Order: sequence, then structure tokens, then C-alpha cells
Amino acid sequence: MKINMDDTITAISTPSGGGIGIVRVSGKEAFSIVSRIWQGKGCWADHRVYYGKITNGAQIVDEVLLVTMRAPKTYTTEDIVEINCHGGARAMQTVLRLLLANGARLAEPGEFTRRAFLNGRIDLSQAEAVLDIIEAKTALSQKAALAQLDGRLAKQTKQLTDKLMQALSHIEAAIDYPEYDETAITMAQVRKDALAALTVAETLLQTAETGRVIREGLETVIVGSPNVGKSSLLNALLNEDRAIVTDIPGTTRDTLSETLDIGGIPLILTDTAGIRQTADEIERIGVERSLQKAAAATLILYVLDGSEPVQNEDLRAIQAYAYTGRVMLVLVNKEDKGRQADFASLAAVAGAGNVLPISAKQNSGLPAIADWIQTRFCGGMDTEGGALLTNIRHIDALTRAKRAMENAIATIDSGLPEDFVSIDLRAAYDCAGEITGETADGELLDSIFAQFCLGK
Repeated sequence: MKINMDDTITAISTPSGGGIGIVRVSGKEAFSIVSRIWQGKGCWADHRVYYGKITNGAQIVDEVLLVTMRAPKTYTTEDIVEINCHGGARAMQTVLRLLLANGARLAEPGEFTRRAFLNGRIDLSQAEAVLDIIEAKTALSQKAALAQLDGRLAKQTKQLTDKLMQALSHIEAAIDYPEYDETAITMAQVRKDALAALTVAETLLQTAETGRVIREGLETVIVGSPNVGKSSLLNALLNEDRAIVTDIPGTTRDTLSETLDIGGIPLILTDTAGIRQTADEIERIGVERSLQKAAAATLILYVLDGSEPVQNEDLRAIQAYAYTGRVMLVLVNKEDKGRQADFASLAAVAGAGNVLPISAKQNSGLPAIADWIQTRFCGGMDTEGGALLTNIRHIDALTRAKRAMENAIATIDSGLPEDFVSIDLRAAYDCAGEITGETADGELLDSIFAQFCLGK
């Protein structure tokens, strides 16, 4: 996408239907364009609010408040005027059309934020954090996005790239001044810098699973035999009668998904048909879908009836899931009816600490489920000072950078010439630079900002 940074751009920045709607204008002609449709007093000083009317010739279009912001202390670092009009679709569209008719251009999706990035006010990771804040599903995902907008990820990425650049400068000095026979000393320092950068990358990558779950949600499937209380558990967690519950085995014949907030983690929860051999064609299809959902889930909640002895089928199923390395929590339901299940045999196959007693009917044991999920997926997470990898693009870039740094260290240890080490370190630098946009190309920028809505 070719963007003319000299254009003055405009777009509606709020959804229609609210009490107030904002039409944003940014660029060197922002004030002059708005003045052509403005009727009111004021000298339009920096960071002020003015009352007046938007007009089309002699016709009054709307009664508005103008917020005036002069460069460079603005979102885009350009002159900005925000027109706060009434929030109806017609009112905002009329104001927008007048701005376009008087010299502004309709902004591309995300162009305001793109200008903030291109003008150096924010880096690319901070620009992406703006979108994450808009799309945040829970308080924790919002907090992670705000931390990224605050520059935590950029700061740690810079530590990494600074070490890599320092290592590259040592190599270039050795190549440019071969008369100084200190190669062994130089490469020792290069290895030290590369190792320091690698440590930063590894520390960040350790947060990737938690970050992805917080941002995208935790795909969770409730599985188990028929009539063990899977649908009752779904209803209890949601605190509403979402699924049909009866004493008849096989009531649930299809998957049913809902999203809920578990301590800041978006839990994408799917109730499934009871897994058993059946001659009923509809129920058989439901069982197949249950197995497919379980195969794709990040977390499996395996429910069984604790008022009866543990069945061998349950033990085999739990063992099979555990064997695949799936994250699984075994929930021994119907505690209200008395416990007959052998917890020791369940813990032996599911792992100590991965078996919890509950009563979906009486809503008991549910806080323990939330605590277990938070500990498993957010345990030890630094929500105050450290950066958190939440974006798959950042994870991929850092993974490639880590691989290149490992190659560079291996190249040094094998005694190969400095040129080979330089190639690996430069590759690592370029990969890490993609996170903040330092080495990002136009195609990457287009794909990122195309995800934004108009007006942001």
C-alpha cells in the first residue's frame, strides 16, 4: 500500500448509535479544512475544546465540540482535530462527507496508528498493542496489551538487538583491522554478547504460552462418559442454564461452546456428547465431534461420576490423553452423592494435583478449578514489570532470532571465520528487529495495519 504522508486524512473513529460520535482529522491541513465547515469562536489553541456548529454553507449540520491538538504532541505527531458530534450514523456521515469535500482524504484502515509509527512516536509492537487493547477479552488481556503499549516488549527487544549490534561491531572491527592479531579475544567477546542476547530471547519465549492464552483464549473441552455431569458443569461455570440437563444418558448430542472469564483468562469452553459406543446415528456423530474437539483443545476437563467406582474405560481414556501430553484436569463430580471413586488410581494416571472433587449440582469445587487453571497457565507470570509475548508474529520472529543466535554461537565454537558468524548474527538482528519494526518491510506493515478498523 502506498500512503501519501502529505495528505490530510479523516475517518469516523467511533461506532454509530452512541450519544457522542468522533470524526478525526489529521495532517498539515487539518485546521484549515475544518475551519471551512466550522462556525464558532476561539483561536484554536493547542489542546483546547471549543463549542460551535458544523455547517454546509448556510445550513447548520450539527452542534459539536472541537478538540484541537497541534503537532508534534498528538497521536500521529501531526495537527489533529477531533469533531465530537452527535453519535447517529447520519450526523457522523454528513460531517465526514463535508470534510472529504473540503480537501481531506478518507483514511485507510489503521492509518492514524500507522502514521504514529512512521513518524516515530511508537514502535510496531506498540502499534499492535493498540489493536490488542481494542480486542481485549478480559482485564488480564487488556493489562498485557497496555504493558506492551507502554513499551515493555520494545525495551527488552532493544536489549537484545543492542547486544547483537555490539557483537557485530566487534566482528567488523576485526575484519577491518586484521593487523591487530586479537581474533581469539574478539570472538570471545562476540560469543559473550550473543549469549547475553540469547538469554533475553529465551526469557521472553518462556512467556509465549501464557501470553497466547491471555490474548487468544484457552480452548477447553469438557469430555467424559454420558450422564457424568458435563452439561451441569458447563451451566455451573457459566452460572446459567445454557445446556439441557437430564438423567437420560446421551442427552447432549452435539458440541456447545461458550466463552467465560476465569481469573482474566478467556476460557473458550465446549461441552461435548458423552463418549461411548452407540448404535444411534445422531449420537455417534456427536461422539465423533467430541473426539475431534478434544484433539484440538489446549485443555481437557475430564469429568467422571465420583459416586461410583472408577471405570476401567475412564482410566484408559485418561491415560490415553495423558500419554499424548495434553494438559488435562480430572474432575470427580457428584460429591454431593457420596464418594466412591478411588482418587489414588486417578492421580496415578493423571498426575498428582490434577484431580479435583466437585459437585456441579451444588456449585462446589468451582473456585478450585479456576485456581488450577490460573496456576497452570499464568503461574509465575510477572504482570507488573516484565514483558509478555502475546502475538504469534512476535513469537515467530523471536524464535527465528533465537535459532540464528544459536547458530552463531555454534559457528564460533567450531572455529569458522568471522564472516560466517556475522551472517548468523545479522539474521538474528533482522528477525528481532521485525518485532519493533526496525527491520520490517512494507508488505509486513500492510498486513498488520490492514487488521485495524477505520479511524484508528
